[in-house]
Amino acid sequence: MVHIGFVDAMRDEKRDAVIGEIKAYSPTKGELLRGRDPIEILRAYERAGCSAISYITAKSFMGSLECLKRICKETELPVLRKDFIESKNEVEKTVEAEASALLIIARVLKERTSEFADLCFEHGIEPVIEIFSEEDLEYAENARVVLINNRDIFNPSDVDLQRTFRLAPKINAVKISGSGISKIEDLKVLKVVDAVLVGTSFMLAENTEEFVRSFVEARL
Repeated sequence: MVHIGFVDAMRDEKRDAVIGEIKAYSPTKGELLRGRDPIEILRAYERAGCSAISYITAKSFMGSLECLKRICKETELPVLRKDFIESKNEVEKTVEAEASALLIIARVLKERTSEFADLCFEHGIEPVIEIFSEEDLEYAENARVVLINNRDIFNPSDVDLQRTFRLAPKINAVKISGSGISKIEDLKVLKVVDAVLVGTSFMLAENTEEFVRSFVEARL
């Protein structure tokens, strides 16, 4: 049976659906933990009212499966694993870590996207299909959850929130906007999507809990 907790979390009408990302490293901002335990960040996100948690396991982002397992064990919130998934055994590793969802990047997998999505469903986790441009839309036609990445993963300095406004109306699924969301005014994207995923700006905040809560409770 598919774990629907992640989808339900994106449809919370009582607050802004904010996915707080625990991110150890940013290609543009460098090291982000600054000596903090990832669980410390997790607790701040929970107290602030985040709907779900995201964690990047990619080694290029200083992530690890071990840390993902810790996070999943320590929270009742649904957890999204983000990585550049290209092998099927990574789906099984995600299940073993007890994550609720797995990022599937259409730009990376192309025609294999649906195959990996089906494998996620078979293992009881939610596939979150990441798209970046109109060219990716065909790979997300049957998706239940789509993440619009405002950042070009092959050129991290290229970030544009207009990608969300351009692509969201063409998607018939639960929609998430990610990357480039750093201030309350950026939550205008919630007019066309169901949720936002925020990482770097949350990690850089002087008072994490207070800053994240301002996003969760904002009404624009």
